[in-house]
Amino acid sequence: MKKIEMTETILAAKAQSGIEWETIADKVGLAPVFLTSACLGMNSLKPEFADKVCDVLGLPAEISTALQQFPHKRWDQAIPTDPVIYRWYEIV
Repeated sequence: MKKIEMTETILAAKAQSGIEWETIADKVGLAPVFLTSACLGMNSLKPEFADKVCDVLGLPAEISTALQQFPHKRWDQAIPTDPVIYRWYEIV
């Protein structure tokens, strides 16, 4: 499963459940910003956290596997998507 498919599935499940990122983060045991970035495909999660996300949202195991995969960030955009590089971009 590609990261974009994972993200779309997570966002659909989140919308259907009506649960907020902060609530999911509390149940999983991670910071809301980090959890959100992982669910949007910009970071990866350890297996125990990926499984908890799937449990909270009622998602299949393939989503957990996709959450554990390291993301490949794109560098061909005008504004970088890597969080660290983006912060430097903001400074400049």
